[in-house]
Amino acid sequence: MHSKPPDGLQVRRQVMGDAFVDRALGNATAFSQPLQDFVNEHAWGGVWTRDGLPLKTRSLITLAALTALKCPQELKGHIRGALNNGCTMEEIRETLLHCAVYAGVPAAVDAFRAAQEALDDWQANQPS
Repeated sequence: MHSKPPDGLQVRRQVMGDAFVDRALGNATAFSQPLQDFVNEHAWGGVWTRDGLPLKTRSLITLAALTALKCPQELKGHIRGALNNGCTMEEIRETLLHCAVYAGVPAAVDAFRAAQEALDDWQANQPS
């Protein structure tokens, strides 16, 4: 018997952290709430909960896609998610560097800039 996969909101909280998700949901308006529902159901619930790839791998793929799409704000949140999923700074750096060849140097420069901010914030908030 297969157990029911976790729902999208549960996985979103696991990867992105409660504070991030609470902020996203708390900032939702009547206009933007349908987008939050869509993201929880289809991105987090429909894709991130699937078997076949570990969360760590999904995080690195997400970083590559967000780099290629030039989405530095989304990238910052997913850097934190990648760290939560066990990715190392080296793995994150190599993923972004790899994107320079396939997505372009300007996209990788923006991604490195956003990642550095997220990594600095992450390190500053780790217990000593």
